[in-house]
Amino acid sequence: MTYHPERPLIVQGDHTLLLETHNPQFAEARDAIAPFAELEKSPEHIHTYRLHPLSLWNAAASGHSLEAAEAALLAFSKYAIPSNVLIEMRRTFSRYGQLVLTKDDEHTLRLTISDAFIAAQVAKEKSVLSKIKQQLNKDTFLIDPAQRGALKHTLIKLGFPVDDQAGFKDSAELNITLRDVTRSTKQQFAVRDYQKKAVDAFVAAGSHGVVVLACGAGKTMVGMATMAKIGMNTLILTPNTAAAHQWHAELLDKTHLEASQLGEYTGARKDIQPVTVATYQMLTYRSEKDGEMLHLDVITQQQWGLIIFDEVHVLPAPVFRAVSEIQARRRLGLTATLIREDGLEKDVFSLIGPKRYDLPWRELEASGHIAEAHCIEIRVPMSEDDHLAHAVAEDRRLAYRIAAENKIKDSVAKSLIEKHDGEGILVIGQYIKQLTRIAKFLGAPVITGRMSSAERERLYSAFRAGDLRLLVVSKVANYAIDLPDASIAIQISGAFGSRQEEAQRLGRILRPKGGPAYFYTLVSEDSEELKFARNRQRFLAEQGYDYLIEDWQV
Repeated sequence: MTYHPERPLIVQGDHTLLLETHNPQFAEARDAIAPFAELEKSPEHIHTYRLHPLSLWNAAASGHSLEAAEAALLAFSKYAIPSNVLIEMRRTFSRYGQLVLTKDDEHTLRLTISDAFIAAQVAKEKSVLSKIKQQLNKDTFLIDPAQRGALKHTLIKLGFPVDDQAGFKDSAELNITLRDVTRSTKQQFAVRDYQKKAVDAFVAAGSHGVVVLACGAGKTMVGMATMAKIGMNTLILTPNTAAAHQWHAELLDKTHLEASQLGEYTGARKDIQPVTVATYQMLTYRSEKDGEMLHLDVITQQQWGLIIFDEVHVLPAPVFRAVSEIQARRRLGLTATLIREDGLEKDVFSLIGPKRYDLPWRELEASGHIAEAHCIEIRVPMSEDDHLAHAVAEDRRLAYRIAAENKIKDSVAKSLIEKHDGEGILVIGQYIKQLTRIAKFLGAPVITGRMSSAERERLYSAFRAGDLRLLVVSKVANYAIDLPDASIAIQISGAFGSRQEEAQRLGRILRPKGGPAYFYTLVSEDSEELKFARNRQRFLAEQGYDYLIEDWQV
């Protein structure tokens, strides 16, 4: 067997790649495999990557060749590469580019399939045939432009990624330039090197795709720099009204756009301007359960040159329908993690575009662009009553909730707050009853989805100003909330084993503040909650974070 002990990489038959971090060739090997292999785990000594269809299609879509990928594996692998890995990698790589979508005329798109076997399979699929206007011959199909997104969505489910070269409709040009000095604080700022690389990668690859950066790393700046580069009317879609208002404030603060050029389409206000910030909720709003999306056409039929999807990984299912109808627009997705518990990453690939840029969290931490974070799980005992109720619960969900709402967590949270007195602290949880109880116990305001947007933003503003040092928040604060002074998060309950939620909640405290951040998770000992906590714990460890476990002594 060929063996090169000095090399840092092991390629395994299950399509995982193990990379030794202490090897002198680590950085070179990491940079070589990063374009086509997905980083799954990055603890201290061994980083784990995986070769799977999405990572290989992302590479092909970004212009990376199969030959370069194979050469990288051969150059850094300690052992001979398993033949099944090479065969499957070649097969998957070859899929991208076999189906090409081009513009035939103003009213028709053309799907050309270069592989006769794929063409034959596509031609017999009922789910595909319903989206085809006409089959010209065995490998060429005419498509109604309205079916552009739906067709790509259907084909990727069948394992056939589409190379969409049909182009985009342009909007009116809009001169968007970034300031050198912020309007609010008169402080100098500049687009960071990695942000510029993200923008360049997006534009060079055809202006449709996803940029992945940790919370606090400046995804909003990437969006604004992209707007300046594209120079056209822009629609920005956000998870909630608070996030929409943050975008509005950032655009006023860091670009030369005037307030009259910025519109807002939310529950509070409906005003469309050359740059408009809207929410996913408004895009998908129905007055009746199965009724029409009343605002969809109003928003999407405007002549946008660019659409930005903030927190693209949280797109609710109805938004995919809307996205499938606006494929003729340039699309930028921004996210801290593409992980979805429902496995819909392929939908993001087909409807928004491939991943164009990604930078590991720990690299950003090492360079000082996000805070150094310490993750600590505290095992909390339950009272005898709760322990008994948990033991006799009729199903796992009920048992989980009993453990999650453990009342002893209240005093644990209070002790941690006293330990970090004077710092910006967020107590985060899943259940409104529990949050209301602990907020009363701590004498702190509680933010939930039931609160008006105005009151919510008043509390966020007070926290940013330093007038409030403690907030109790529900899952409404998981996404796109800018609280730069928060350095401590105490998670008292969560959505079962959601890795996505774990990433978002950690992200709330990652803005650099000159000192470390602490992310505490309170978990009931010997309970159903503990089982789900292990999944969340594993995710943080895989990102390279130290994860300490402590037992709480009552």
